[in-house]
Amino acid sequence: MRSNGNTSVTEFLFSGFPQFENGSFLFFIPLFFIYTFIVIGNLIVFFAVRMDTHLHNPMYNFISIFSFLEIWYTTATIPKMLSNLISKQRTISMIGCLLQMYFFHSLGNSEGILLTTMAIDRYIAICNPLRYPTIMTPRLCAQLSAGSCIFGFLVLLPEIAWISTLPFCGPNQIHQIFCDFEPVLRLACTDTSMILVEDVVHAMAIIFSVLVIAISYIRIITVILKIPSGEGRQKAFSTCAAHLGVFLMFYGSVSLMYLRFSAAFPPILDTAIALMFAVLAPFFNPIIYSLRNKDMKMAIKKLLCSQKILSTTAS
Repeated sequence: MRSNGNTSVTEFLFSGFPQFENGSFLFFIPLFFIYTFIVIGNLIVFFAVRMDTHLHNPMYNFISIFSFLEIWYTTATIPKMLSNLISKQRTISMIGCLLQMYFFHSLGNSEGILLTTMAIDRYIAICNPLRYPTIMTPRLCAQLSAGSCIFGFLVLLPEIAWISTLPFCGPNQIHQIFCDFEPVLRLACTDTSMILVEDVVHAMAIIFSVLVIAISYIRIITVILKIPSGEGRQKAFSTCAAHLGVFLMFYGSVSLMYLRFSAAFPPILDTAIALMFAVLAPFFNPIIYSLRNKDMKMAIKKLLCSQKILSTTAS
């Protein structure tokens, strides 16, 4: 609802799908397929790690937690996108919008922190292999995993609480395909200079994480290149390739979205960038982790074979 006078906006209208007015069902099918693949693919990775005792180590534990977060990260936005594609009203309530922003960005923050933790874990494993078992203990691994999630969810509470107090009494069209900070703040009937502060805070967090991960991998690559045997170098590179690929996709798309400050992109490019980090990056993550790792492929085969045997026995 839109307002006149002192009436507040109670719902927002998404206008990030201008090209979907006709034949939107054609976009619904591939998006539904991608979402189904993300959920099933990440569930397979999660359970493959949990059920294979050979993968009970810090590296695979972090991968399983990341896969679990990916399921909820995409669930925060994609189901609403799907309903918008087949609905004439493409609206979301004020509370629904705040919750979507909170869970999407909290889960994204948790993933970012976890990726940083994974880079540090690989740094210790390759650069200090003798000390690795004593440093990365199961207890520390559990603390880092839990800390990534807890901090990711707590850090956004003040921001969401502040946005919930802002008056919205004018236009209610969000020029995006899901609720995000910048397009929502632009609709507030108050001074929007805080948008710049928001951009700076987000940019600092992204740049800090990217620097930590980049420094870790530069050091890792330097150490790997010094390994005398070709087989040893290949093995070390293979353990890091998947992490590096996920890092580049995640932070590459996030940087395009949140490191542009006041720069305005054409609506279609804005939508494409949003789809890249909200849909496409999560789509490729289970593929990277399953296809680039022999141990993971064996664990997934074992999991699928055991499920097949159980279903055959039950029937």
